[in-house]
Amino acid sequence: MVRFLRRRSVANLALQLVVLALLIAAFFVRMPQVSGLSMEPHIHSGEYVLINTFAYRLRTPRRGDIIAFRHDGAIRAAQDDSRAVFIKRVIGLPGDRIRIDRGQVYVDGVKLDEPYVQHPDDRTFGQVTVPASSVYVLGDNRADSEDSRFFGPVGDDQLIGRAVAGIWPPRALGSL
Repeated sequence: MVRFLRRRSVANLALQLVVLALLIAAFFVRMPQVSGLSMEPHIHSGEYVLINTFAYRLRTPRRGDIIAFRHDGAIRAAQDDSRAVFIKRVIGLPGDRIRIDRGQVYVDGVKLDEPYVQHPDDRTFGQVTVPASSVYVLGDNRADSEDSRFFGPVGDDQLIGRAVAGIWPPRALGSL
């Protein structure tokens, strides 16, 4: 009888954990498929990425975070959605002065160390001051990225969440 009750309580606990995991997944997680080369070589086109949609309810984005956001003014809007989902890296925070000189990014006059950029872009873009409640984002593959250089800073109201891990295909498993 004790063995039966122990099995029943373990099964009950397992069921509760499954229900909890499903609730968390339904309300706090998204898993979009990446389309495009803008985050190469760290995130490849066709990969599925785990997005924590609760992350920025607790804190603001930090420089270096990889974020997902919706953007109305996309140059190449998604065919099935008038508001394309983008995944980019946060470079500038509210109040930062961002300048790009022949591909080198400067934040408040200091050159940003960017070891994640393996496909640079040698163009120059004028200085931008990131407004309050916004972030300045760039793709890691600067040569093939639609980002804040073209559509400006991204407002906090456009953020979906923080990209935390690649989940598919298996070579993508792990943190970003």
